[in-house]
Amino acid sequence: MSGVQLSDRLRYSNLNKVGMILVYLILITGVVLFTAPWAWMVSASFQPLKDMFNWPPTWWPEHFTTGNYTDFLDAAGLGVWFLNSALISVSVMVLQLFFNSLAAYAFAKRRFPGRDTIFTFMLGTLMIPGTVFLIPNYLILQHIPLFGGNNILGQGGHGWLDSLWGLTIPSVVSVWGIFFIRQYMKSIPDELLDAARIDGAHEFLIYLLIALPLSGPALAANAISTFTWTWNDFFWPLIVISSPKFRTVQLGLALFVVQHRTRWDIVMAGSVLATLPVLAVFLIFQRYFIRGIALSGMKG
Repeated sequence: MSGVQLSDRLRYSNLNKVGMILVYLILITGVVLFTAPWAWMVSASFQPLKDMFNWPPTWWPEHFTTGNYTDFLDAAGLGVWFLNSALISVSVMVLQLFFNSLAAYAFAKRRFPGRDTIFTFMLGTLMIPGTVFLIPNYLILQHIPLFGGNNILGQGGHGWLDSLWGLTIPSVVSVWGIFFIRQYMKSIPDELLDAARIDGAHEFLIYLLIALPLSGPALAANAISTFTWTWNDFFWPLIVISSPKFRTVQLGLALFVVQHRTRWDIVMAGSVLATLPVLAVFLIFQRYFIRGIALSGMKG
């Protein structure tokens, strides 16, 4: 090997090392920026109210206390809040996985007139801000026939407003979820599905026994994002729910924010407990989540 080639290889190796160092510095900076607020929230949840807003911030409690958690756990209706949030989040997650994957299979592996046009039109709806749909969804829920005192024409009552149905049904299908799973399903070999058809399997059986198991990473990623979004949602429950028995965790936390004084000690403790289910779901499925994110963009 000539001296020039050796010099070029050393220079290339040094550039790679510098590049890797820069990448790790950026990643470490991002980790600190994203985790520091949550770490401070956990620390603040174990501090008395008078110590929370000291400057500079106290990252380790000087006067450690669990009273904030005790006060939050003593709140009336706490069990109902968590039960409602869990019921809504799990229901939306399961229904989205079914409907999203079913539609994704049709768009990825079935041929029918107007398939690409319909899919493009669906993707176009992603450009519409979600707040635009709030009033139409509210009016539709209000006039659901034969529910909430409504007659068969949807008049006279409140329909699915102030009910768990109103928090669940509008979210059972996601265009983004359909697109995400569809991208993954396109990587499934068509020959595998054709072999099942030759053996006499009908389409729903192929979807259920072949397409779904092979799309596990994409389904896990969709499940995590759906559960997280539904569990943390505050605005839509605030609009729909008025009865205490249907409050979610996020609405319950808002009770501690009053006009002239916010119970930050209780809010911090409650916020930490409210994040635990989301963290648990992510830790359980994180391997599939990362794999699904990585592979869903490999095939257009």
